[in-house]
Order: sequence, then C-alpha cells, then structure tokens
Amino acid sequence: MESLHQLETIILLLIAVLALAAIARKLVIPYPILLVIGGLVLGLIPGVPTLRLDPDVVFLVFLPPILWSAAYFTSWRDFRSNLRPITLLAVGLVLATTAAVAMVAHIWLPGLGWAGAIALGAIVSPPDAVSATAVAKRLGLPRRAVTILEGESLVNDATALILYRAAVMAAISGTYTFSDTVLDFFMAAAVGVVVGLLVGLVARWALKLMEDSFSEIAITLLAPYIAWVLADQAHSSGVLACVAGGLYLRQHFSEAVAPATRIQARAVWDFLVFVLNAVIFILIGLQLGALREALPSEMFVPLMLSGALVSVTAIVVRMIWVPLAAWIPRLFSPSLRARDPMPAWSLLFIIGWTGMRGIVSLAAALALPLTTAVGAPFPFRAEIILITFSVIFATLVLQGLSLPPLIRVFNLREEGTLEREEMQAREHAATAALVRLDEVANEGWPIPEHLDQMRVHYGGRVQRYAKDGTVPECTPDATEAFRRLRHETLTAERLAVIGLRNEGTISDDVLHRLEHELDVEALRLGIGERRVSSRGDNPR
Repeated sequence: MESLHQLETIILLLIAVLALAAIARKLVIPYPILLVIGGLVLGLIPGVPTLRLDPDVVFLVFLPPILWSAAYFTSWRDFRSNLRPITLLAVGLVLATTAAVAMVAHIWLPGLGWAGAIALGAIVSPPDAVSATAVAKRLGLPRRAVTILEGESLVNDATALILYRAAVMAAISGTYTFSDTVLDFFMAAAVGVVVGLLVGLVARWALKLMEDSFSEIAITLLAPYIAWVLADQAHSSGVLACVAGGLYLRQHFSEAVAPATRIQARAVWDFLVFVLNAVIFILIGLQLGALREALPSEMFVPLMLSGALVSVTAIVVRMIWVPLAAWIPRLFSPSLRARDPMPAWSLLFIIGWTGMRGIVSLAAALALPLTTAVGAPFPFRAEIILITFSVIFATLVLQGLSLPPLIRVFNLREEGTLEREEMQAREHAATAALVRLDEVANEGWPIPEHLDQMRVHYGGRVQRYAKDGTVPECTPDATEAFRRLRHETLTAERLAVIGLRNEGTISDDVLHRLEHELDVEALRLGIGERRVSSRGDNPR
C-alpha cells in the first residue's frame, strides 16, 4: 500500500507540473519560477505529503542528463570565444561569493565556525545550469549574454563543489589544508574533463556501430550517467565530465547517426529534460514543508532573515564583480579593448542580475553529513539548509520575475547574428548541392528531369527565394533514383553546413536549425535512415 501511495503522489505531482507549466506559458513567464512558487504553495497545504529530496538521487539521476544536454546545445565556438568572461565568473566569482558569504555568515550566526561558513558560501555561490538554461533563453537576451551565462553555469558547479567538499571535510575532521584544496581542484577538473572526453569518444564509436535509432538514442541517454559515475569513482568532477562529454559528442553527432535518429533523439531529450527540470523546481518549492518540520518554530523567522541577508550578499557581490571583471582586463590590455570594446552597462547589469540559484545548491545543502568525526551533530546543518532555500527562492523567483521588465526597459534583444549566419549557411549549402548535382550528372543513374528539377530548386535558394521540390509521378525505379539523387544533395548540404560549423563560421545553433530542416526533408522522402555519406571530401 505504501508503494501504491507513493505512485499516486508521483502521478499527482506530474499533473501539477503540467498544469503549472501550462499556466506559465499563458502568463509568458519562465516555467521554473512558477513551479517553485507552486511547490511552495503545495508544501504549505495541510495534508500534502512531505517529499524529501535525497541528494544522492539528485546528483546521480537529475544532474547528469541536464548538464549533458545543456553542454550539447552550447556552441563550442561561442563558448571558446567567451572563455575569459566565463572563467572569471565560473571560478573568480565563485571564490569571491564564497568568501563574502562566509564572512557575513560567520559574523551573523554566532557559533558557526569558519568551515561551516565556507561550506554555506560554496553552496550558494554558483548560479545553476538548470535555472540559467530554463530562464535566460526564454527571455530573448542577446546571444553573447546567454552564452556567458550558460557557460558560467556549466563550469561553476565544479568550482563550488570542490570548495564545498573541502569545507565539509574540515568541519568533520577539524583540519584544513589550503594547498591540498588547490591541488584537489586542478586534479578533479583535469580528470573530470578527461573522463568526459573518453566517454564521448566511446559513445561516438558505439553510435557508428549501431543500426537502429532506439539503440542509438539509448547510448545518448546512458552516456551522461556513465560519465558521472566514472568521474565519481575517480574522485573527480562529474560536472565537468558531463560538460566535456556533451560538448565533444555534439561536434560529431551529426555524422555519426542518421536523420531519423537525430529527430527522434531531439524529441526524447526535449521531453526528458523538461520533465527533469519541472520535477526539480516543484520539489524545491515542496522542501519548505520538510524544512519547517526540522526546525523549532521560533527559529524559522530569524533564519529567513538570515537567508535574506545572505541573498543580498550574494547578489551584491555579483553586481560588483561583473562590471569589474569586464573593465579590469580591458584596462591592462589595449589589444583587448580594440578587439572587444567594453559592453554596454545595461548588458553588464543584466548579466549581474541574472544569477539564479537552483537544484545544485539545494542538493549540496541536503548532502551535508549529519555528524562530525567525533559523533557530534554537524554544526548548523538545518540552518544552512533553510538559508540555502531562502537564497534559491530570492534569486530564482524575485530576480527571475524582474528580468522580463528589465530587459524591456533596457531594450535588450538578439542582435541578429544568428539570422545572418543562417542566411550565409543556406546559400553555402545550396551552392554545395548544385556542385554535387554537377558531379553526379555524368554517373548515369540520375534521371535528367530530376537533375533539372533539383537545379531549379537549389538555384532558387541561391537567389534567396525558395522553391519546394517534389517527387514526380513515375516508376518505382525512377522514384528510387530520385530519392538517391535527393539523398546526395541533402548530404552535400549537411556536410557543407557541418564544415562551416567546424571552421567556426557559424554557430551550433544555426547548424541545429538547418540540420533539422534537412532531416525532416529526408524523412518526408523516405531516406531518413540513410547516414551522411563518407566520401572523404567536404563540399565547398
């Protein structure tokens, strides 16, 4: 009966998730915000069962696919070109926020030692990958701002969790060595990246061996979990393992699988990430009921005030750090000033204001041990968890709700770079298809009418207006010849666009758009199971 009751609770939770997500779309606000509020309201209703998050489940079940997916859809070109600001935020800002929060908590909470204060600072210092991806992209921020925010949120968890681990060990054992922490940081980061790349390499090899879409999709679903588990076994960063693996596999996925697999995998992954994100955010809200049960009622309000103070500290540090991190490097580098002028203050303000915390912070707080090495209760454990919840609520809900009007006031929007790259890629792909038509024209198997039809089709694309090609009424042999011809041209287009992405001419976002169109066209013509040709050349 208990298992049946748990199943009913899960079903009701999913119904609540779908309803709140639908309401969020109607209200035109990012769904994570409404889900947190909805979970908070549900947690306060008498009789609603208390659902406690198991941090091990969060780290193992939820984070690997979410991080892998976020990295997969991150443009490596854009990530690499913004590596300096991403590193300053993902490493420098995490260290600065941890230090500032630790000092405030140590002063404000008498009895909280430095180890516990640093642990709290590390817990609340990293903006969350889930929050950044789910919120920033839906607000129409400029492309560079989204890239920086997503890149920061992918890497900063590794910095924060290594600091967190060192602080917790110090609180448990009573000893702390700075040099060991620095060495652990670089070792965990390096080994995590290597593990992720190896898993991505093996996944790429396995995908080429498979012959059906279901097996190929299963490989993509297993890869992030394998990367996380292997990294954990190697005592390295599972976060960076998933990020490195997702980035690597994206660079080779287009050539490793057939169009049908890409379309089906995109649908499966979109659904999986949405469900995981939605469940996470509503569970965050539901944790308030469990937290209230763990603390005396007279401590609840003072701790919420402490949470507000820590939230203000984290927000203020970020608001100060972002413009300084943009200004100081340009102050000492004339070449950087010439190559990359100082961003507009409104853009810096939005990047500084967009620092939502999420599931990583709450899972880290819940993962605090119950006792120290001598058997004493872990100092201020319940207090740290409630303060963490307050920071998540303040940064995600309050900052998240204020972002849309701020973006409208500052008139921030995408600069149109993706659209220009897309037009360039379309023209290049159509030209490549015309070249391929000329190459196969003398091979004997194409039907002249089909060649003419394809030349008109792609010639129209080159001239900036589309003309949709269709398969004429003909014999089965002629139909197969047309499909083969269409497969050759679609392959030429795909290889041309992949070549532009590999050269850094276009973003992965543009590749995703065009590749999806090519895949849909291939499925429409019944050639979606055919892989990209490996002719050894890349049409130009």
